[in-house]
Amino acid sequence: MLAENFEQIEAIGLNLFFAAIFLLIGLAINDVLKRGDVPKFGRVIVWLVLFFGCAGFIAKGVIQFFMESGGIGS
Repeated sequence: MLAENFEQIEAIGLNLFFAAIFLLIGLAINDVLKRGDVPKFGRVIVWLVLFFGCAGFIAKGVIQFFMESGGIGS
């Protein structure tokens, strides 16, 4: 059973790994912003950049899912 679903398990594990990395990056950035006493405008810019990075990663996954389920790129 494990050999049959290896690719799916691998994909889920990789996505969870990236989610954990994004979470740790967010926590590190939050700590740096607090310790550096960064103004509110700077904080907003930093969080927007982080958000767009995460959104791009999620969009890539959604696009990849639809392309593979439609038979394109198989």
